[in-house]
Amino acid sequence: MAGERAEDRRVFTITGADREKFLQNIVTNDLKRLRDGIVYTALLTPQGKYLADFFLVPMGEAILLDVHESLAADLVRRLTMYKLRADAQIAESPLNVSRGLGPAPEGALPDPRHPELGWRLYSETEGGAPQIDWDAIRVAQCIPETGIELIPNDTFLLEAGFERLNGVDFRKGCYVGQEVTARMKHKTELKKGLAVVEVSREAAPGTPITADGKPAGTLYTRSGDRAIAYLRFDRAEGEMQAGEATVRYV
Repeated sequence: MAGERAEDRRVFTITGADREKFLQNIVTNDLKRLRDGIVYTALLTPQGKYLADFFLVPMGEAILLDVHESLAADLVRRLTMYKLRADAQIAESPLNVSRGLGPAPEGALPDPRHPELGWRLYSETEGGAPQIDWDAIRVAQCIPETGIELIPNDTFLLEAGFERLNGVDFRKGCYVGQEVTARMKHKTELKKGLAVVEVSREAAPGTPITADGKPAGTLYTRSGDRAIAYLRFDRAEGEMQAGEATVRYV
C-alpha cells in the first residue's frame, strides 16, 4: 500500500555536536536506541506529567524530530530553554511525513510503538491522500493519540501505556520527570489508565463514564462498538454508563 501524508505533523532538524547528549538528559527514552532506527519518546514536566510525545529519527549528522503540529511551537520553545549552552541547533525541516501499511518503501522505518502501525517515511515527497482508518487500529491496540488521550499537563505516561509502546526506558538514568515515573513503575500498582471498552449506543468522545453513579473514567476514541477509555480500574466492573451508552471494560 502506498504511503499517505500525515498532514498534522511537523518536522524539525536538530544538529550540533551535543544534539544526542542534550536530548538524552531530558526525554523519557534512551537515545542509544537511535542506532537501531526511529525512537518514540516524550517530554514531561518535573512532576512527571506529559507535555509532548514525538519521534526522533537518525539522519546522518542530524536528528529529525517529528511532532504533532498542535504541540510543535511549545515543544521547540521548551527544548530551546533546556539546551542552554549545548552545541545543538533546532530548525524547521522541509521534509514531509508519510505513513502506511504493507511493504515499506526505501528509507521507511517501522513505527516503534506497535507493528500494526506500519511504517513512517521522511522525504520531500508529500505522499497520497489519507485512506487508512488509523483510529480503528489505535482502538484495537489501545494506542493513545496526541491531544485526544494524551493531554498536556494531565496524562501520566504509564497510565497511557508508554512502557508497552516502547516510549520510556527505565535503565537510562535521569531525565525530566524521571523520579515520579520510576516511582509509579516500581512502588505502586496502577489504579487508573487507558483501556479498551465495549460501547453500546452513541456517546461522544470526552463523555464521562460512571459506575453506580460514581465517576469511573472518560470515553475517548471510538471505532465501531469499541473505544479507548481512561478508567478507574477499581470501579470498572460490570456495566458502566457514558451518557445514554452502556460501557463494559474488556
